[in-house]
Order: sequence, then structure tokens, then C-alpha cells
Amino acid sequence: MSSVLLRSEPGEARPNPAPRWRGMTQGIVLTVVLAAVAGNIAKLPFFSIMGVMIISIVLGVFWKSTMDIPQTAGAGITFSSKYLLRAGIILMGLRLNLSQILDAGLPVLMIDIIVITFTLAFMIYLGRKLAVDTHLSALIAVGTAICGAAAIVAVAPLIGARKELTAISVACIAILGTIGSLAYIFLYPYMGLEPYLYGVLAGSTLHELAHVIAAGAPAGAEGSNAAIVVKLGRVALLIPVALVLGYLYRSKQQPLQEKGKGWKSLPIPWFIFGFLAMSIVNTTGVLPAQLLTFLVAASVFLLSAAMAGLGLSIKLADFKKVGKNAIIVAVAGFVALAIVGQLLIMLFY
Repeated sequence: MSSVLLRSEPGEARPNPAPRWRGMTQGIVLTVVLAAVAGNIAKLPFFSIMGVMIISIVLGVFWKSTMDIPQTAGAGITFSSKYLLRAGIILMGLRLNLSQILDAGLPVLMIDIIVITFTLAFMIYLGRKLAVDTHLSALIAVGTAICGAAAIVAVAPLIGARKELTAISVACIAILGTIGSLAYIFLYPYMGLEPYLYGVLAGSTLHELAHVIAAGAPAGAEGSNAAIVVKLGRVALLIPVALVLGYLYRSKQQPLQEKGKGWKSLPIPWFIFGFLAMSIVNTTGVLPAQLLTFLVAASVFLLSAAMAGLGLSIKLADFKKVGKNAIIVAVAGFVALAIVGQLLIMLFY
């Protein structure tokens, strides 16, 4: 009987997989092209501080607003914003050398832990008081506390955030981080900090790695190296923070009868563990330098393509829904973080 069911009748139209694969290819190629264009724009003065990810989102939003996107390309765009994103996060672990963080000593580790804990608690609490969407305030908080866009896109699927909220959060963090890094560069001569301590401040308070690198440059090699190591310490804490936030937010969304499942109810964030595995691989030093450089660059490119996919999935009208309260949360969180960072330097050094 099953053979009869599987047999097609004469003249019956059979499903043609070609259009689906053609649409999938169109969507992926579009995100890859936008990421490549964003990469070239990011090499220009000023745009390098903004970072390639925010430029990719902007290009995606602009393209969707001005060009016709074939409906069939949606599958490829979704593939980029989901699977290329996870591949990029996994490879991003190759930036992290755990031995460098351990060598930096207990003060750096304590500063990173305190900075992240304070920023998350303060911004999520403030967002609740100002009636900001809970997912939006959490994403802005995690982007401020840890590592900007990469942290946002890693945590977003774990807490069930919508695509438009992810893109809006990335945009807020990128703009604030750019302003913050320029302010640090301008204020550095007046801060009265040694190059190393200035690097610790920049690494513990600025959003993106690109912001930290740009802001650390005036302090020379000593300040730049300190800034990057402290920043990587924050990146290393992405895994426990992502797991905790994923558990807390997913638990709130479950029906009451399912809340007893605890950690078993959390979807397995395999890409986060892939991130950890790659950081361990990098720490062992088994990869040749050229291959490591290539894979890190591939990580940035894949994340950029994913950001372009996010941009292609949202509308400009979505940004108008943010509201001033979300902006207040983002700005207040960054200002508070900068103040706490300076207090911690006084405390530990």
C-alpha cells in the first residue's frame, strides 16, 4: 500500500526543489555581498571605530528599504542570520587565549566580574523601572557588559528575543561605543592615568573589541595590550552569563506547570560550547599563526553576513518603536559603567 502512496500518477506535477535552492542561494549571496561591502567601508577612517557589524546591519536595512527582495530569498537570509551567526560565534572563540587572562592576575579577573555583574543588574533593573521591553533591556545590558554585538547575538536566541530587538540593540551599542571610544581618546591626556591603568579602564568599560583597540592606541603598546587582555576577560565570561540569562528568561516564559524542570528546560546552546572549545584550542597554541589569523577573520566575516541578514529582516519602522526610555537605559548604563570602572581601578591598584 505504501508503494502505491509513493507512486506519482501520470501527468501529476512533482515538486521542483530548484526554486527553493535558488532562493536559498540568492539570500546567502546577498548577505555575503553586503558583508563584503561593509568590510571595505569599515577600513575607512571613523568607520573602523563603528565596526563592520553595525555597518552590515545598516546596509541590510537600507537594502530592504530601497530594493525589492525576492520572497524566495527569505530562506537564505534566515540561514545567514541563524547558522552563519552560530558558526561565527564558534570561531570567535579563537580570539580568546585563556592563559593571557590568567597571567593578568586576580585584579583583572575581579574587575571583569564586578563590571559585568553590576552592569547587568543595574541596566535590567533600570529597564524594568522605565517599562522597557525586558528582552531589549537585557540585550542592551549584555552588549554593554560583555562584548557588544557578539554578546547580543549570542544571548538573543537563548532568551527568545525577536530579530528586530537584536538589531536595535546592536545599533544602540555600536553608536554608544563609538562615542565612548572617541571620548576616551580625547580625555586620555587629562585623566592622569598610567598607560597600563588607562588600558585596564578602556578594556573594562568599552563595548566592542574594536572600540577597545581604538581607544587603547593613544596609550601605546602597554596600554593597548592591557586593554585587549582585560576585554578578553569579559569575553571569556560570556558563556556563564549566557547560560544564566537563558535559564532565567526561558523559565519566565514557561507555563507554570513546566517550571519545575530547571536547567533541563534550557535549549542546549551548542554554539556557546563551541566558542569555549575554540578558545581552548587557541590557548594550546596548536594552530599556526596564519591559520589562526584566517579563522578569526572568517569569524568576523560570518558574523557580518549574519548581521546583514538581520538588517534584511527588519524595517526602519521597527527602530521608531525603541522609545526614549531604552536610549536612557543604554546611556545611563554606559555612564555608570565608566564611573564604576574608575572606582575599581582606584580600589585594586
